[in-house]
Amino acid sequence: MNEIYLDHAATSPMHPAVVDVMAEAMKEVFGNPSSIHQLGRHARKYLDESRHTIASAIGAKDHEIIFTGGGSEADNQAISGTAYARRHEGRHIITTAIEHHAVLHTCQRLEADGFEVTYLPVTKEGVISLVDFKNALREDTILVTIMYGNNEVGSVQPIKEIGELLVNHQASFHTDAVQAFGIEKIDVNELKIDLLSASAHKLNGPKGLGILYQRDGIALQSLILGGEQERKRRAGTENVPAIVGFAKAVELAQQTLTEKAAQYTEYQEIMLKAFTESDIAFKVNGCSSNKLPHVLNISFDGMDVESFLINLDMAGVEVSSGSACTAGSIDPSHVLVAMFGKQSKELRNSIRFSFGYGLSNDKVAEAAQRTISIVKRFANV
Repeated sequence: MNEIYLDHAATSPMHPAVVDVMAEAMKEVFGNPSSIHQLGRHARKYLDESRHTIASAIGAKDHEIIFTGGGSEADNQAISGTAYARRHEGRHIITTAIEHHAVLHTCQRLEADGFEVTYLPVTKEGVISLVDFKNALREDTILVTIMYGNNEVGSVQPIKEIGELLVNHQASFHTDAVQAFGIEKIDVNELKIDLLSASAHKLNGPKGLGILYQRDGIALQSLILGGEQERKRRAGTENVPAIVGFAKAVELAQQTLTEKAAQYTEYQEIMLKAFTESDIAFKVNGCSSNKLPHVLNISFDGMDVESFLINLDMAGVEVSSGSACTAGSIDPSHVLVAMFGKQSKELRNSIRFSFGYGLSNDKVAEAAQRTISIVKRFANV
């Protein structure tokens, strides 16, 4: 039976063009970009060109991009780096209850170190209230860290409105855009974002590589010390082949933003139409309108998520129950808890389908039929 991969929000397959440019760079670009000799300058050229491609994708200046070891490191550096650089100005941070654990766990560590964190609640659609945000904002707030789009249910937060509210406030504004970068059109100047995290492997690039955008003038303390790479902000010799691959993935993603959004929306419609016509009981979790087009989280009545995932896997449909970072854990999704409460049935019967490179209408339709067969079989047990 052919496998159908519908877990692109967890990680995405590398694009063949990305593999090609990385392989070429591995063969031809082995110098250290920090070396002043010819081979070093050759590597620096590739590094600078890649940085420019990635910066341009979000409307940033080249030197505002810091290469990191992934999205989690970028989140850690944005949050802890801001907190420790600005603690003399205040110790209050605002975030949400549905952030990725890279954000939540960093905030919890800062709480243990004397910082105060406000965790904004969300509606049943997974979106914060701007009224709640305004009420939480204080004179001593030094950082607001709110994700662009949620990795489990796809809900998009009011990033532009938050940016506007912070124009005359001292707080730095960070957004975890790991799930949105390469899917959504993002302009850091239009949205008034000060810090932004992204990851290569979410948009058909290599694993183990991310970026942190740091706006000029935004204070940030380095977390990794050593050499003077990345303008003294992140020590360690840059992984040039992976960075070249990341830039290629970004280039391809930017060329197809509109096309992909339409395609992923169609995939959602195919699945939902099949589920509706099959007369199985289900509901979509998350915002019905302002959401990431590649994420579809659904609750199926009468299903148990663990056995459901196992049966889907046996049927060749590869999905997840939420964040891949908590795979194997029996703890309920913190995102669904925040949306529906600790006793809700959604915690036990929700599946995330997520779309990306290599799919087609036929594959998605086949995955829907295999899912329906499993749901009907369990309903008759």
